[in-house]
Amino acid sequence: MTLDVVVRDANEIFVGPDELIEDGAVAVQDDAIAAVGPTAEVIREYPPENAAESIDASGRTVLPGFVDAHTHALFAGDRSDEYAAKLRGKTYEEIMAEGGGILSTVSAVRAADEQQLVENLRGHLDTMLAHGTTTVEVKSGYGLDTDSELKMLRALDRVDADHPVDVVPTFMGAHAVPEGYAEAEYVDEVITEQLPAVADQGVAEFCDTFTETGVFSVEQSRRVLQAGIEYGLTPKVHAEELTHLGGTQLAAEVGAASADHLLHATAEDANALADAGTTPVLLPGTAFSLGAEYADYEQFHDAGCSVAVATDFNPNCYSQSMPMAIALACSGMGMTPRDAIAAATAGGADAVDRPSLGTLEAGTPADLLVVDGPSHVYVPYNFGVNTVETVVKQGAIVSDSRSESA
Repeated sequence: MTLDVVVRDANEIFVGPDELIEDGAVAVQDDAIAAVGPTAEVIREYPPENAAESIDASGRTVLPGFVDAHTHALFAGDRSDEYAAKLRGKTYEEIMAEGGGILSTVSAVRAADEQQLVENLRGHLDTMLAHGTTTVEVKSGYGLDTDSELKMLRALDRVDADHPVDVVPTFMGAHAVPEGYAEAEYVDEVITEQLPAVADQGVAEFCDTFTETGVFSVEQSRRVLQAGIEYGLTPKVHAEELTHLGGTQLAAEVGAASADHLLHATAEDANALADAGTTPVLLPGTAFSLGAEYADYEQFHDAGCSVAVATDFNPNCYSQSMPMAIALACSGMGMTPRDAIAAATAGGADAVDRPSLGTLEAGTPADLLVVDGPSHVYVPYNFGVNTVETVVKQGAIVSDSRSESA
């Protein structure tokens, strides 16, 4: 058996939501965590000199790799003008009504060829990886016709095959209503044309809907999600982002893996998610970019939910950084650094049905980070810069700023 990596003398190891170890070490063998514990104990059994890579983490913190459970990272075009428009007082809904927003990106994605989409996504994933993301959920939904949605999913599959970051693919044909369609007509197309083609293609794992006033009603979303279930796709729901419509209760009803955004969710909604085992995915970067109120983390915590924090990286929320999302979760939603990091690791893993990820327990995949800071608190405390020095993915060092600066 190969001893791949030993990380030793860490000031702190964030094993998982319930365990921190001081002066710790992690041994990685055959792509999995072989041991984690006090440095003296670990290196006695797994000597660093026997490892392919030995990392001195003195004065630093070791974390599980971040699991970014909600992104729209595959896109083309540029919407920086909308950022400026929002600063001048225009709302998200006004921008959409003028042909901007999602439909602007749809036009750019339809015009782009598959290779360009592949290159765009690889570039974004390179940035995410350098900031500690080792697994990322990415949605389609900027195609809004069968050929374009399949093109997006093919691009996701191609990038997943050769990039260190694992890509979790989600079909989101019900992201917006394209020009020239009535809502009911387009919902029928998603169900009768897009979903069968997506199922035949075999790339997507989840099916998501934008359940929102002026987009898709609860009943329309229910039809799409139930059809997706029949084709083997696990449901997810964009819920209560701009208004309170009932998407959270729908997510609980259909047994969704997650309900996401939740800026206008209630305590009743939180209890429904907890009862259903559906993970609330909170996206503080979205509230920040919209200038909106943040989601109420406490009501999900009090209900007993496993909460996730994610970036929502997209042309309207342009941040690939999970550490920034963690910092916003602390300052904007009142989460403790420990809870926010747990939500960005184990919580994110729950939201994408990857229960083996998000911790550094023995036997789990060896996805881990070395952070330049003496404790996990430094991730949100030292905001606005990248403190992630080294990223290990499945037992291999895949990003290392130490060697880049040497």
